[in-house]
Amino acid sequence: MGITEFIRAERDYGSFSETLIAQLKTSARPRPIVVSGLCEGAATSFYTCLAVDVNVAGGTGTLFLVPGDTEAATLFRRLSNAGIRTLLYPTRDLLFHNAIASHESEHERLFVLAKIMSGEWDAVVATPDAALSFTMPPSALEERIITLSLGEEIPREELLRRLTDAGYVRAEEAGGVGLFSIRGGIIDIYPMTLDDAGSDNSDSSKDGNAGDMRLDPMPVRLEFFGDEIDRISIFDPETQRTINSVTKTTILPVRELCPRYEERKAIEKVARSLAEKAKDETIRAQLSSEAEYAANGLSIPSLDKYMKLVFGGGVCLLDYFEDMGRMAIITTDVNGVKKRLDGYMWQLGEDIKEMLADGLITPELAEYSFYEDKLDLFREKNAHVACSTFSPAGMSGRSLAGLYGFSSRRGIAYSGNMSLLAEDAASFLRGGYKIAVACGNETAAEVTASALRDAGVNAVAAPDVSYKDMKPGVVYTIPAAEAEGYELLLSRIVLLSFTSDTENRRTKSHTRASGAGRRAGTASQKILSYNDLTPGDYVVHEAYGIGRYLGIENLTTAGVSRDYIKIQYAGSDLLYLPTDQLGLVSKYIGANADGIVKLSKMGGADWVRAKSRAKAAAKDMAKELITLYAERKRKHGYAFPPDDEYQRGFELAFEYEDTEAQLLAIEEIKRDMESPWPMDRLLCGDVGYGKTEVALRAAFKAILAGKQVAFLVPTTILAYQHFTTAMARMRPYPITIEMLSRFRSPAQQEEILRKLRRGEIDMIIGTHRIISQDVKFRDLGLLIIDEEQRFGVAQKEKLKQLARGVDVLTLTATPIPRTLNMAMNGIRDMSILDEAPGNRYPVQTYVLEHDDAVILETIRRELRRGGQVFYLYNRIDGIHIVADRLRRSLPEARIAVAHGQMNRERLELIWQSLLDGEIDVLVSTTIIETGIDVPNANTLIIEDADRLGLAQLHQLRGRVGRSGRRAYAYFTFKRGKALSEEATNRLEAIREYTEFGAGFRIALRDMEIRGTGNLLGPQQHGHLNAVGYDMYIRLLEAAVLEEKGELALAQLPECTVDLREDAYLPQSYIFSSRHRMEMYKKIANIENEDDVRDMYDELTDRFGEPPAVAKSLLNIALIRGLGRATGIRAIEQRAEEISIKPHKLEIDVWAKLVDAVRCERNRQPRIVSADPPYITVRLTSGERPTAVVLSLLKKFIQIKDGAM
Repeated sequence: MGITEFIRAERDYGSFSETLIAQLKTSARPRPIVVSGLCEGAATSFYTCLAVDVNVAGGTGTLFLVPGDTEAATLFRRLSNAGIRTLLYPTRDLLFHNAIASHESEHERLFVLAKIMSGEWDAVVATPDAALSFTMPPSALEERIITLSLGEEIPREELLRRLTDAGYVRAEEAGGVGLFSIRGGIIDIYPMTLDDAGSDNSDSSKDGNAGDMRLDPMPVRLEFFGDEIDRISIFDPETQRTINSVTKTTILPVRELCPRYEERKAIEKVARSLAEKAKDETIRAQLSSEAEYAANGLSIPSLDKYMKLVFGGGVCLLDYFEDMGRMAIITTDVNGVKKRLDGYMWQLGEDIKEMLADGLITPELAEYSFYEDKLDLFREKNAHVACSTFSPAGMSGRSLAGLYGFSSRRGIAYSGNMSLLAEDAASFLRGGYKIAVACGNETAAEVTASALRDAGVNAVAAPDVSYKDMKPGVVYTIPAAEAEGYELLLSRIVLLSFTSDTENRRTKSHTRASGAGRRAGTASQKILSYNDLTPGDYVVHEAYGIGRYLGIENLTTAGVSRDYIKIQYAGSDLLYLPTDQLGLVSKYIGANADGIVKLSKMGGADWVRAKSRAKAAAKDMAKELITLYAERKRKHGYAFPPDDEYQRGFELAFEYEDTEAQLLAIEEIKRDMESPWPMDRLLCGDVGYGKTEVALRAAFKAILAGKQVAFLVPTTILAYQHFTTAMARMRPYPITIEMLSRFRSPAQQEEILRKLRRGEIDMIIGTHRIISQDVKFRDLGLLIIDEEQRFGVAQKEKLKQLARGVDVLTLTATPIPRTLNMAMNGIRDMSILDEAPGNRYPVQTYVLEHDDAVILETIRRELRRGGQVFYLYNRIDGIHIVADRLRRSLPEARIAVAHGQMNRERLELIWQSLLDGEIDVLVSTTIIETGIDVPNANTLIIEDADRLGLAQLHQLRGRVGRSGRRAYAYFTFKRGKALSEEATNRLEAIREYTEFGAGFRIALRDMEIRGTGNLLGPQQHGHLNAVGYDMYIRLLEAAVLEEKGELALAQLPECTVDLREDAYLPQSYIFSSRHRMEMYKKIANIENEDDVRDMYDELTDRFGEPPAVAKSLLNIALIRGLGRATGIRAIEQRAEEISIKPHKLEIDVWAKLVDAVRCERNRQPRIVSADPPYITVRLTSGERPTAVVLSLLKKFIQIKDGAM
């Protein structure tokens, strides 16, 4: 166990451990043990050793009760890192009002309860309110766990019933936890599961850590042969493709409240009775709707109210430990846990009183949690250890098994300051201490040991070391992902932490976000504009322009059945497009995609002109970009030296864990900096994704090389925030950083400019003041620009002058579409951060009718936990009325207003006050969307959320949840308002997609338009709207390839195929029209036999063995791809004759083909004189046209390649 067992060196620990084991084994009632004097780091060692001792002694396990969610997450992580199989049981957010909520914490709770029942645990961490709140009884959970094995027989109807009982919902696609879909003999389920197979075992997030027991669900595919399970496999939720097969899967319920028929009838009865008595019309309507929901088997928004009707007498976490034998229960902070529980009980009591007064519940329903006496009884039955910094109040009069006081002292945070670490290590060595230094990882341990030796300290890197083996006079540097520094005064052992600061930790989320966040990078690389194509959407055809997609129709002509894409154009024009030509169509994504778009007239000149203008504009842009790129490559710049130990030390001192996207971006930037020509790289990533850290590493590299750095930002307050961040990161090093903005007086500015000219300032951070005429640098090496698009034209011209011969790194929070990035590949250096940091919870999201009582209580709850609130009201004319209303209802809150019509100085003062904690509630418009990072703001309330777009809602929700605390978002709409279908879909999507990185999936249109508009400029944006995003990107990609002298396959003319063979995807094979459209699009992109094999595998994997007509469709797609690549414009069949028409007939090659097939059956091949000439062959009876044509094309390719 290494450093985690240092506490065992303390004389009192051995005595404590013996006492604890005696209390676990005594036949009498156990007595409590009191422990005091443990600082934070020593407490971690104590809890770890305690949990190990309980297991060794044969105890059931250990329950840790902590005073807060942050403390729970920290202890969970540290015990897991020590190899203790630890579970984190989150608090239940009770939902008493008509709101629809996301379910992440519910999933976590059920996962923990199932793990406890399975016996696969050593320790559980919970707050007291989480431990006492009602949950699903063990018997109900056991009934709803579904275990399926390969070869097992289970009637499909029974499986569907059990899934429904467990809270699963049928959908077209199992795209999220709690959904399942059916396609013929295949059932896809996105389950909560206990299976190891549900995760990628090679994933780095687990780090091979045996204690890591986070929920990381992956969907399961069941293939049936009759009622027998023929195959069980895990599949990727993004691609829907199988990853690996398993022999067994265990599916957990996804809802704590899963009412069955009898329970629904009971809910209906109570709701109707309450509705009849209700005097308030609104309350009567709410109760009546709840009764209707219950009667019709629908999801009841305020189901938590009726918990007792579903759960019966009530069960909590503590009941799951019954009959498991005696266990240890550790109260980590007696006073803090008591305070937490008292606050929870008071709030719950207030909620119950309000509901009773309003007639929303009956007195019999008014129980949702046990009280402290339940916890006291549980403590009395088990071995209770009460911990406190000092001897806890209320324990002195009780009969104790032991009272133990430890002497420990918290260490300091070195934050990368090697000289201070060496000084302290030498001092402890002189005092005869045994010393260990926690260093993050093995490389850091080696580097730190080397640096200490250079400083004259006897140090050695060790993979791990026991306190028994440590020798005085030696400093041991040890890899430890996270460790608090502390000193044990009596045993004279000290652990120095060289990993991070004490507040912000290198962490990984214990929530579902860990898995979702990792996969978000994959998701964002996919452009899903076809997968969600639905009737009524606008589409763009290359030849005919913008039309409206009406659906898929199966038509039979000349005895041949095919599916066609039906598109409406201006007037009464209709186009029936064969699905093999779907590559000619793209979804229209433009400024008006969600409104009224003018349809093109088939054969009209307007579309030809619009496309021609867009093509010319794309060509001009490509030429300009390539010219600029070439000029930059011709310029000589400064080649920065490779990284040294100082650079590595600076990066290792970063207090969070780097994401893979960050590491890749840093590598790309350093490669550019070390090259002999000036860097010009764009770094894209959402706020909070780590752009600033990447930029600071580049800045540090430049400063180490003796160069100056300029960091330009658009606002004074952002300059201040970046300045404080840079100062904190670089404080341990002799680096001078200054800020140039309105926050500096004229005299201060003059002094800063003087030092800048003399080279006495290494890094200057500021607004456009940096690019003023009087600003001179001694040796500028790196220019960092944050949000360049927010600067004016004149300022951008000055930037160009400043950037001559200098490396430039531009940061933007605008999501750049992957398609645009790929189209500009090789002409614009771009790095993308599309992976969320691991230490953030998903935002708990609620969608509800606006209710002042709920909103006011939500605000009070956030203020009680010391947080701040964003309240969004997006109409300036009424925003002060809303703020005044809140002030009257919340006199204790400090409330301010912010909107876009305020002047910059006033807004910056408001942002500064918000950052300094002087504002509790900020009532604002959507201006907060581009505000600064306020980590303490963790509740967002939006009025009239149905009036905002999906991308906007997602961006706004991103303003909260930037710290390690649980954040909440409430999207409200007017009471009684009938939402449009579009608004309902938006709000449903924003509730479902809570994981980080979901922005690219749920807001593709808005984000792509916003991204391209900023990157391409307003002129190109106009052309983009005229022809649609996908069409414009294709034109741009073709123009870039043409300018680079590369022929693109996309520029090759199409090959049309018309063969007398049924070829389509039957609705009986793929029922969902959306999935059929998705498959048709993929099939239309087939170019070679490898593509066909891959497509066949995907169809088989997702929908079962393809029928003959689907196989014919694949063959026709292959014929079209091969024909296109070999210069054939058309392949047609008339009666029993097939014509192959090339663009240009190569007589020698085609003559050889005619000779090669002349002897085959009764082909009768001939070359037909025409303009241009073409060849024909005859079919014999029973031959499939696709097989004959494929054979001919393969022979033709062999002849062209000289193989025949």
